[in-house]
Amino acid sequence: MTLMPVLISLHLLAAVVWIGGMFFAWMALRPVAASLLEPPLRLPLWSQTFAKFFPWVWLAVILLPVTGYWMLFDVFGGMGRAGMHIHLMQGIGWLMILLFMHVFFAPYKRLRRAVAAGDWPAGGQQLAIIRKLIGINLTLGLVLVVIVAAGRYL
Repeated sequence: MTLMPVLISLHLLAAVVWIGGMFFAWMALRPVAASLLEPPLRLPLWSQTFAKFFPWVWLAVILLPVTGYWMLFDVFGGMGRAGMHIHLMQGIGWLMILLFMHVFFAPYKRLRRAVAAGDWPAGGQQLAIIRKLIGINLTLGLVLVVIVAAGRYL
């Protein structure tokens, strides 16, 4: 129980960084970059932005399950004692992690190659895929926040 403040703080910070970063990218950076920048500038901007953001997501992808399962088993008594909102958090969280891993290892890798080669049409196609998947992950993340915040009261 003495580790609970550390565990919950790391868990929440990891979620805030990941979901907040997606929210900023989707709601602020994406529309501005699309309206002001042509592909030779927009695509490197996104590639470099992801290069700075994705290490933080990797940290979140590690911290969230580690701290979550630690709290679940050490503090809350295991899966059998967890509420439905905890099970939903776990399932949605793993889905988000898998979606991120797909983005990182497939379209983001292809985006970096296209940008390095100056292949703007190919880069644009990959960015469109990333944009859709981040939109899905952002939606899942926001739903997850609501489930976690309100779940124990439903």
